[in-house]
Amino acid sequence: MRRVFRKSNPLYLITDTGTAGLSHIEIARRAIDAGIRTLQLRDKNLPKKELYGVAERIAELSVRNRVTFIINDHIDIALAVNSDGVHLGQDDMPLEEARRLMGKGKIIGISTHTLPQAIKAREGGADYIGFGPMFPTATKNAGNPKGVERLRKIRQHLDIPIVAIGGITWENVHEVMKAGADAVAAVSGILRGDIMENTGHFMKALHKKNIPCIV
Repeated sequence: MRRVFRKSNPLYLITDTGTAGLSHIEIARRAIDAGIRTLQLRDKNLPKKELYGVAERIAELSVRNRVTFIINDHIDIALAVNSDGVHLGQDDMPLEEARRLMGKGKIIGISTHTLPQAIKAREGGADYIGFGPMFPTATKNAGNPKGVERLRKIRQHLDIPIVAIGGITWENVHEVMKAGADAVAAVSGILRGDIMENTGHFMKALHKKNIPCIV
C-alpha cells in the first residue's frame, strides 16, 4: 500500500484564503512552520493561470520542507508543477483516466460521501478517500453530517487510508481518529485564527489521546 500520511502527523490542511484572510502561499508558509506535513491547494474561483503560479511556488516550498503537496481538481496543474498528487471529487474526471494521466507514482485521492462511493474508489485504485462531512461545517456545502458511526462502517470495508473531513476541530479530532480515520482534513479548525496555535492544539489533542495512526 502506498504510504500517503505520516503516522506521527495525520493532519491534512486544505488551503482557503477566505477563511484565513491570507494568500495560499502565506497559508502554506505558516502551516509548514507550524508543523503541517500534508497540504492541499484548493481554490474554485482563481483563474487557472494564477492558480498555476500559486501551485508552482507551493510546490517549491513543499519540496524544500519535505511536505506532501496535493492539488485539488486540476490534473494538468498537478503534472505541470510535479506535485505529489491530486484530489478529485465525484463530478471530476473518472479515476481510471486520472490514473492513466498521473501515472502509478502519484497520489490520487477521491472525495466520497457514501459506502458505495468509497468502495468504488478503492476498487478503482484510489490511494486514499476523503469521507465526510463528519460534523456541521460552513466551509463547504457537502450535504448532511455523516458522523463517526458511518465512518466506522466505512473503515470496516476499506483497506486504504481514509481522510475524515468536515467540521473537525481539536476538540473532536480524537473521536474521528478512534472511529478509524487515518488522517483528518482541516480548514477552519486551523485557518481561523492563529495557524501555529491551532496546529499546536490539534497535535496536543492527538498525542494526549494516544490515538493509533493506522498508516
